[in-house]
Amino acid sequence: MEATMTRLTTVPGLGRELKSEEMVISMGPQHPSTHGVLRLELVVDGEVVVDVIPHIGYLHRCFEKHCEHMTNYQQVIPYADRMDYVAAMSNEFGFVIACEKLLKIKVPERVEYIRVIMAEFSRIVSHLIAIGTYGMDIGAFTPFLYCMRDRERVLDIFEQTCGARLLYNYMWIGGLSHDVTAGFTGKVKDFCRYFRPQIKELNDLLSYNKIFIKRTANVGVLPADVALNYAVSGPVLRGSGVQWDLRKNDPYSVYGSLDFEIPVGKGLKGTVGDCWDRYMVRVHEMEQSVNIIEQAVDRLPAGDVASAIPKRIRPDAGDIYVRTETPKGELGYYVVADGTATPFRVKVKSPCFVNLSALPAMCRGAMIADIVAVLGSIDIVLGEVDR
Repeated sequence: MEATMTRLTTVPGLGRELKSEEMVISMGPQHPSTHGVLRLELVVDGEVVVDVIPHIGYLHRCFEKHCEHMTNYQQVIPYADRMDYVAAMSNEFGFVIACEKLLKIKVPERVEYIRVIMAEFSRIVSHLIAIGTYGMDIGAFTPFLYCMRDRERVLDIFEQTCGARLLYNYMWIGGLSHDVTAGFTGKVKDFCRYFRPQIKELNDLLSYNKIFIKRTANVGVLPADVALNYAVSGPVLRGSGVQWDLRKNDPYSVYGSLDFEIPVGKGLKGTVGDCWDRYMVRVHEMEQSVNIIEQAVDRLPAGDVASAIPKRIRPDAGDIYVRTETPKGELGYYVVADGTATPFRVKVKSPCFVNLSALPAMCRGAMIADIVAVLGSIDIVLGEVDR
């Protein structure tokens, strides 16, 4: 009995003893609304959430250790795909840039533009999943079907380009696994023309729905100063009104030559930094991704996509850190080379992991029913959190 009382009154990670009117509830690790195998330990006082303690590690894949045991650097790319598996192109992008800097390789301009097109398509695909599943979290089923319908059109383009629909192994060190097909430009422009009206339809159906606004506005507020202190990034940071996007603030590839805006939360339906703002930033980012894709397709030069791929990848001893703006935020790769064909160390800074760490700050004082709305607004993928 004493052991039971001790376990109930002392919650690891809470930093204090449980008060008599408080209790602990587990949400997960396999609750359908927790976006993967994540366990949230809720400390509640009635229906009010006093604190949230996330428990991760259920999907640990040993990504970093896998990287250090491959035969060569190129073999790491399929493993990078499997971190944020709904935005695999974006995962590859950062790793190949890091390796190319270590090897001092300059890739052809055609490769750069195709990579940007694929990365922005990956952003649209990721945000469509985030928005569609978020609607289901709140109780709206139809928007999910619409989002999956539009996502399939992008996956068709991926499949026609490299043969895969989810995990691509497309961006290689020094180039690409395949050049785009003959009808690629036309298909991309057709999608852009098709997709813009669909964003408006999504807004009419979900974004400005009265019930959806009630469930998301003024819920899970993350003020800008707290967001910066937690080092969150991506739509979570921009939803708090902070205009920070690596594609603009620290440009890589050809992003510096493209014209686009950085959407931020403005508190139009509630408070700046609430769930609705984080959601709406993703909707606006899809519009900007369409603008970027159209510019990149119009500027796509002729040329080869494999001429710079090295036959032997053995960088000199040294290290490099490269960060890119993925759909979830700032994804960083720290790669240490020791002069052999295998990376000595690959350390990943995961935006999902960092953003999840701010969950307790967003949830304190919320209702239990709001926790699902707050978690969905962060848009985590546990394959990247646990790695």
